[in-house]
Amino acid sequence: MNFYRIEHINKACQNLETTKQFYQTLFPDWFIRAQEKSDDFNWMHFGDRQFYLSLYERANASQPVPHDTGNIDHVGVVIEDGEKMMALLDANGIEYFVEDAPETKHRIYVKDPDGTFLELVEYNEDYELR
Repeated sequence: MNFYRIEHINKACQNLETTKQFYQTLFPDWFIRAQEKSDDFNWMHFGDRQFYLSLYERANASQPVPHDTGNIDHVGVVIEDGEKMMALLDANGIEYFVEDAPETKHRIYVKDPDGTFLELVEYNEDYELR
């Protein structure tokens, strides 16, 4: 098998610090793994030891961004406790909606500051592929 794991997702940000703070609220254990600021763009790898978001902010919005296709519908993240996540979202005034699925206990959708949807999933304990 060649697949090991998804390491990162590269994501354009309107405001790098605002996006970082949003994800820090959802995942308080995440940290900055690496970062750099230049005249053209600022970037940061933000996550944990297994996965990170490669966040970048262009200094000049009129410049084209390499690899920016803008076609990510949503990013799925498995979470431990959907009730705690919804309480955290409520406490921070973050809007979300919930959808049902037979294999999940919770399927929570939230939009980050840049308009990217996250699907926060808590699987049912008896679901074999959780």
